[in-house]
Amino acid sequence: MLKIGLLSDTHNYLDPAVKEHFSDRDEIWHAGDFGSVKIADELEEIAPLKGVYGNIDGQDIRNRFPLHLRFNSGGVDVWMTHIGGIPGRYCIPIRDELTTNPPSLFICGHSHILKVSRDKELGNMIFINPGAAGRQGFQQNRTILRFSVDQGVLKNMEVILLD
Repeated sequence: MLKIGLLSDTHNYLDPAVKEHFSDRDEIWHAGDFGSVKIADELEEIAPLKGVYGNIDGQDIRNRFPLHLRFNSGGVDVWMTHIGGIPGRYCIPIRDELTTNPPSLFICGHSHILKVSRDKELGNMIFINPGAAGRQGFQQNRTILRFSVDQGVLKNMEVILLD
């Protein structure tokens, strides 16, 4: 069983509580808008990091992380990108790929709005936007997620409020 910490939209601010909440994680996944390479370095001190760059990220982050990341984790086909849309209204550049080859788990950030749901039109794909962990933006609550991946199944999903 893999224990995952998921966050997005840190915008160059890593809440000290993230280290505490992710200290027992096997991996950390960041869905873009790190804000600086310093945030990536701090997260990698906690656990191995997978990430994608977001629209505010500079060349230092873009050289280190891709725009899209598709990988298998614990039997789950994961696609992570920063700007993805929402179920029923995915972004045009990725809509065709999502429709023809949907992952088991689609993760994106950008909106700063926490959302976890299933897209029944795409084979019951799980959609996750972890909201925003940083202080910049209009979100009322700063959020991160923790969950486990065990033999192709997501378990023990937790939403953690940082405010």
